[in-house]
Amino acid sequence: MNIHKNARLTPLRREEMALSVIEGRLSQADAARTYGVSAKIVARWVERYKAEGSKGMIDRSSRPARMPQATATSIAERIVALRRQRWTGSHIAMEVGVSPATVSRVLKRAGLSRL
Repeated sequence: MNIHKNARLTPLRREEMALSVIEGRLSQADAARTYGVSAKIVARWVERYKAEGSKGMIDRSSRPARMPQATATSIAERIVALRRQRWTGSHIAMEVGVSPATVSRVLKRAGLSRL
């Protein structure tokens, strides 16, 4: 795993911090001062350690699990079909009723971003 060079806590230090709070050696405020983070961060790592143990200390992806505002499949297919007819992005956007940025994203994903 890549650790950011300015990261305050590595997974090992997170576990160490969480255990020191759980075992009562440090309060959350003392742990925050000792490890150079906020009390809210200490609480987050302590709760995650209680829930998941050592495995919960690793970094997680920030990518969303789902996207409720994603472009509908039918619209994306219509955009791709119009592009295959050699329509420009702005004309596709007007025809389909979405923004040019949405058309651009769909076409890039489909590998059709360039005429």
